[in-house]
Amino acid sequence: MKARDTVARALATAMLAGEWTEPALRQRAQGMLGRSTRRSQQALIGEMLSAIHTGYPPSPDWLASFLLASPRFDRAAAPLRQSSAAIPPTLEPAVFTPAAKFADFDIPRLATVGDLAEWLGISVAHLQWYADVNHRLQRNSDTALQHYQYKFAAKRSGPPRLIEAPKPQLKAIQRRLLKEILDFVPCHDRAYGFVAGRSCLGAAQVHAGEAMVIAADLTNFFPMTPLRRVHGIFRSLGYPWAVARVLTGLCSTATPSPLFLTLPVPQRHDLATRQMFAAPHLPQGAPTSPALANLAARSLDDRLHGLARSRDANYTRYADDLVFSGGSDFARGAARFVAAVKEIANDEGYRLNARKTRIMGRGIAQRITGLTVNDHVNLPRADYDSLKATLHNCRMNGPQAENRADRHDFRAHIAGRVAWAEAVNPARALKLRRMFEEIRW
Repeated sequence: MKARDTVARALATAMLAGEWTEPALRQRAQGMLGRSTRRSQQALIGEMLSAIHTGYPPSPDWLASFLLASPRFDRAAAPLRQSSAAIPPTLEPAVFTPAAKFADFDIPRLATVGDLAEWLGISVAHLQWYADVNHRLQRNSDTALQHYQYKFAAKRSGPPRLIEAPKPQLKAIQRRLLKEILDFVPCHDRAYGFVAGRSCLGAAQVHAGEAMVIAADLTNFFPMTPLRRVHGIFRSLGYPWAVARVLTGLCSTATPSPLFLTLPVPQRHDLATRQMFAAPHLPQGAPTSPALANLAARSLDDRLHGLARSRDANYTRYADDLVFSGGSDFARGAARFVAAVKEIANDEGYRLNARKTRIMGRGIAQRITGLTVNDHVNLPRADYDSLKATLHNCRMNGPQAENRADRHDFRAHIAGRVAWAEAVNPARALKLRRMFEEIRW
């Protein structure tokens, strides 16, 4: 039995030592087991790939256990088990092996956890502490040892939103991962949030002038992003399993459960939400979370874009905001379409917020990402009128009288609002610009 376990571990190590494709796996298996059982090897590899739905290699322990449980393993590994030669305890070391589409990316080539620590300029011990892959910090109530600062932000309704902001040392590490690794990876062309060169204005323009607009919202987008996909992103970029595990740990956290007990009872989150945050997840507040959430949602974007195209409709996603639009044929099947969107989201590991799903025909203001799109993209009338009134009062009473929120640079704040109005509708914003220039700052 011990020899069988050793063979399984050695074969698992061989399979994880290079490119994760069926031809490469077959080649490495034959290199270790010979050609006499190649048909059994091919069947075993096919069974293994069918059992793995993530698209990237599993952990060494999982793979060894899978091999031991497969009835094809003994036939495929017979030459090695029957050989009098010693079974190699280790094979090729882990290597940096990116998927073909990422092979030309100018990212650090890190094959081991030690390489990652050296690249970041910290010790392996400190790296493991920051990554906290065993989630020891979740069980420690000492806030001084936590890597995140926690803040609850009030929402219009329901329990407050939890903001988990990394402390300076971890934030610096995450920013480097973002700049030197994740920024090289393109996200889906239907994703508009947190993407350089794209904005909510561009997303809104896709849907302007359509007969029907449907807006839906993904609940808890960052914490519900499946971490297996985050791990898969790093694996696809070429990082061996152990390195990808630490990189995933650096970008995720598990929230200490007692934190939620600091809220007044009426404001506390339900059990399901507390359990979601207690599990490892992408924190809202980490520099890496937006990019990773976008990349992890590629399969969701692919399926929702395909669903929209099948109905001759448009699709965009701005962070957690899903928007679809189309003509009269699309409008007639709106309810069935929403049901299909919900099914796809659930299948991909997300959940729609039913209260925020809106089906908007031409007879009402079709408002998405803070803009109206009925005939063309425009500021909502209420937003335009509010800014106009603020500018008027600044002219008449002085800007300090209008700075009720005590903003540090009130002029820059108002200038930004005017610039946004100009970007959305330059002609309509001319009056606002003239009013701004007449204010005595």
